[in-house]
Amino acid sequence: MFTDFINLIYPKLCAACKQPLLKNEKQVCLNCQFSLPRTNFHNHKENDVSKLFWGRIPIETAAAYYKFSKKSKVQHLLHQLKYKNNKEVGRFVGNLYGYELKTSPHFQEIDIIIPVPLHPKKLKIRGYNQSEWIAKGISESMMIPLNTADLYRTEHSQSQTKKGRYNRWENVGSIFAVKNETELKGKSIMLVDDVITTGATIEACATPLQQLDCKIYIVALAATTS
Repeated sequence: MFTDFINLIYPKLCAACKQPLLKNEKQVCLNCQFSLPRTNFHNHKENDVSKLFWGRIPIETAAAYYKFSKKSKVQHLLHQLKYKNNKEVGRFVGNLYGYELKTSPHFQEIDIIIPVPLHPKKLKIRGYNQSEWIAKGISESMMIPLNTADLYRTEHSQSQTKKGRYNRWENVGSIFAVKNETELKGKSIMLVDDVITTGATIEACATPLQQLDCKIYIVALAATTS
């Protein structure tokens, strides 16, 4: 009764539409779970996200759960995850996406899930890695191990938000490295990011892994699409 009273005064809001959640809803209301614009790219090996990397880095396939657009519910959800300390929304939506990825014929051979790492300075400021919380949800529903230790940032780069395509690539060109090469060598790895725009960060992440003969799968919570 006390919890119900608190929720009446301070209702928990949907991370996407900002409407009060019903008693049995968590993080994202059922209406948004069904209505947010999904890409369904995980069902098609050649899609707009995977084509983004053609001629840049060899990957198995890539996908994103939602279509990203400015001032949309998807952007608000990502804002809650990245800037409003709502880690659990990443885990919740990652869990939903993981169940869909598990049914896709294109994501069946993955050994390890690795979130795009933050530099320790940024991690200290934010307090958590938003991509790691998405990856946690995917890992739980797909039952694939999560590795957050062996891929790391060597440099603290500036925010990508207002940078163009070339400047984004230049900003993250060679800032990732691998600690334990024997742990990752030859493995099929799913890289997880929050949102893909130009793909520069993921490309930089994949480069040291491909030097270890890893097969790369790419997944994001959202992506800008044509």
